[in-house]
Amino acid sequence: MNQTEINVGIDTSKDRLDIAIRPAGDFFSVDNNPHGIKIAIERLALVQPDRILIEATGRLELPFACAAFKAGLPIVICNAWHVHSFAKATGQLAKTDKLDAFIIAHYGEAVKPALTQLNPEKLQQISDLITLRTQLLTIRTQQKNRLSRMPKPTHAPIRRVLKAVQKEIQTLDKQLDKLIRQVPQWQHDVDILMSAHSVGKVLAYTLLSELPELGSLSRRQVAALVGVAPINHDSGKRSGKRSIRGGRHKIRSVLFVSVMSAIQHHPTLKPMYQRLVAQGKPKKVALIACARKQLITLNAMMKTRTYWNEKMA
Repeated sequence: MNQTEINVGIDTSKDRLDIAIRPAGDFFSVDNNPHGIKIAIERLALVQPDRILIEATGRLELPFACAAFKAGLPIVICNAWHVHSFAKATGQLAKTDKLDAFIIAHYGEAVKPALTQLNPEKLQQISDLITLRTQLLTIRTQQKNRLSRMPKPTHAPIRRVLKAVQKEIQTLDKQLDKLIRQVPQWQHDVDILMSAHSVGKVLAYTLLSELPELGSLSRRQVAALVGVAPINHDSGKRSGKRSIRGGRHKIRSVLFVSVMSAIQHHPTLKPMYQRLVAQGKPKKVALIACARKQLITLNAMMKTRTYWNEKMA
């Protein structure tokens, strides 16, 4: 191993970045805000690291990754599960923010993952545009509901709002398409995802920006990460009701919208939904099961880089 190689590990939270440097053993923390990120970039530029590794969380790492990318620093947005598996393999059972930062740096030193080539700033732009699009869709739904309830004299202004909102949604869609086309790898990923039944651009773009781990996790791991895996509530002889909890809310919301369409015509999910409801399962439970099935299928497609085919049913 090249002892002069310098790897920096960053443990990310909403409020703080904990930063460890190997092999020097230096450690410092900064606030996860523009001022703190600026301080971290300036200090790390002096260190001249071979890699700066930060785990993919779906969003919290993006401000620092964007700043590092702009500063020309060697950034690696690494898979959190890979780092977790590395920690277990090396016997690192204790867990603190400082220890996590050092294990991320150790992972970089031992595994030497490739530098991230995708521009994290564009990933954040996609995420922000999707968030705005979701908000506009909510406004559109609210206005449509008002249109069905309000008296006719109020319909004209409501229709004008609807028209304006729809125009903005179309503008956002064009911006998203342009961003995706700028990076061939993203376009290929989107093409794979959209080859599946009932997967449109919004779900594909959401998975691309909010779930970078897609394709590198097991079926159970990806379901738990998104929050569509049933969690046991058992104690002694009591068998409690299973429910979903936690996970990445934005992905789950978009996934459910996709599955609502899928249960109408999808060759696999429609009969699955009908079978579960016929067995007495609540419709919400059946919908969650179908969402989990759809997510697991997409994860398998990304893992094998395979377009959807009937065998996946």
